[in-house]
Amino acid sequence: MNLIATGVLASLAAGVATGVGALPLLMVRKLSDQAQNAFLGFAAGVMLAAAFFSLIIPALDAAELNTGSEVRAALVVVVAVLLGAAALHVLNALAPHEHFLAGHHGAVAPGLSRVWLFVIAITLHNIPEGLAVGVSYGVGPEKGGPVALGIGLQNMPEGLAVAASLAAFYRRSVAVGLALATGLVEPVAAAVGLAAVSVATGLLPWGLGFAAGAMIWVVSSEIIPETHRDNRQGLSTAALMVGLVAMMFLDVVFG
Repeated sequence: MNLIATGVLASLAAGVATGVGALPLLMVRKLSDQAQNAFLGFAAGVMLAAAFFSLIIPALDAAELNTGSEVRAALVVVVAVLLGAAALHVLNALAPHEHFLAGHHGAVAPGLSRVWLFVIAITLHNIPEGLAVGVSYGVGPEKGGPVALGIGLQNMPEGLAVAASLAAFYRRSVAVGLALATGLVEPVAAAVGLAAVSVATGLLPWGLGFAAGAMIWVVSSEIIPETHRDNRQGLSTAALMVGLVAMMFLDVVFG
């Protein structure tokens, strides 16, 4: 129970970082599209590094301990990664939401305003991040801590980019509050993931791989297309590389 509480609190702190990162919007009248792309690119880089260094590699190690075979371990993680990506794909297809560039996705919900459709889309992005923190704590605090720190760091620029987009529809203070609200789904997802791998330790490689697949799907399907929307992806790509090596450094040094 102490490990679950620690993991949930760490994920809560990472989620709150979304709102903290959005606070500068109260002092800045407008955030340029290039700056938003750079912030989202950084977030994508952190998520990619976390998926591989913090989730897939430990998943392979845990699966090999369970199965006694490198081949069977690799197959377990392959299936888990694909299941995570498929789950996000299905959730993305069913949940009504709207992207700032690509428009409406998922089911039709005429009773929901466009802003809330945006909020749902952002919330869907945060579910894999919460899962990643939760299941990484299943490996141990030495692995979960760097993941929570990395997710929190990437949530700050992501929160600012999200709030800047929402400010087109709401007052800046409301946009900051909505950005914070979208991050609060992370401790819920963390609690679910950590409880599952804690109750059944054999699920650990499955949970790690599932979270990794979900995060990679979000990066490829949602974040990168958004950051390449104006055909000036040089800055966002550079930011992605910075985020990737920053998360890699955190995982290697502290994990």
